[in-house]
Amino acid sequence: MIIMKAFESINSAYNSVFQSGQLSLGVVVPIENYGQSTVPTMKSHLQRVQLIEQLGFKALWIRDVPFHVPSFGDAGQTFDPFTYLGYLAGRTSTIALGIASIALPLHHPVHVAKSAATIDQLSEGRLILGVASGDRPTEYPAMGIAFEKRGELFREAFQFLRNATDDFPSLSTAHFGHLDGQVDVLPKPTAHKIPMLITGHSRQSLEWNAEHGDGWMYYPRNLYQQQYTIEQWRQLIPKVQGIDKPFMQPLYIDLHDNDDFAPQPIHLGFRLGVNHLIDYFNHLKEIGVNHVAINLRFNSGEIERTLERLAGKVLPHFHNEVVKVK
Repeated sequence: MIIMKAFESINSAYNSVFQSGQLSLGVVVPIENYGQSTVPTMKSHLQRVQLIEQLGFKALWIRDVPFHVPSFGDAGQTFDPFTYLGYLAGRTSTIALGIASIALPLHHPVHVAKSAATIDQLSEGRLILGVASGDRPTEYPAMGIAFEKRGELFREAFQFLRNATDDFPSLSTAHFGHLDGQVDVLPKPTAHKIPMLITGHSRQSLEWNAEHGDGWMYYPRNLYQQQYTIEQWRQLIPKVQGIDKPFMQPLYIDLHDNDDFAPQPIHLGFRLGVNHLIDYFNHLKEIGVNHVAINLRFNSGEIERTLERLAGKVLPHFHNEVVKVK
């Protein structure tokens, strides 16, 4: 049996959202039903973000979608992720600000490092940075980047971000330039690093991800597959580090008015009643999921009422106290 230590203490967001053996809940932006369109309206977006903070959800999650690719089916929140998070940081006070995820090969890492640390500083440590290699082939030629090199680019950019937290870092890369110790990247994050969660495999081995990431974002799977996935990953962590690391996933839900409505599958989730949702979240907690990012894109009910029902009936079973950085 593998006995793991608690999660590493990083910044306020990471410490609040991820607690060993616990499950917390967040919400994906846009917080609206746009199941019949690839592009959301973004109406009432600020009011709904402020509402989920008031209701006690642990995190909001936005995405990095540089181009609208209709065939992919989802333009995300449409706003630039860092610009938008900077705005939301100034209009909220406690909720974690999550990005799921920045496609690292499509951005120069010095810009990512500077933007991420800026938001982390301005929000007093409320940033969680998901990172990925990207999965939309049409975006790469549009930016003059080779799609087949995204795995190599991801590793270089990831290491650049890690080194950028050092004072006057030294680093040499094949694609993103050189840092020779004569220039610095400012600002620095509130903690010793920006917490970075790797999305999927990002064209890397599971061993590499277990060693380098601060956690893992993976896609919804049936409970047996997800349990196996988490076990395989967590078995690798003590081989490289003496700490545990969190696992999170998204989940699309369409919350039915009948609390006992039996689950029906929808895209990457379920249409179901509150009681079955609580049971399902308990199963996720048992197999080692530490956070679920709820997506209401296909929710048929009124959004504010759905959020209030989730907060009143579901959050009390899973909500954790905020843990401050020591």
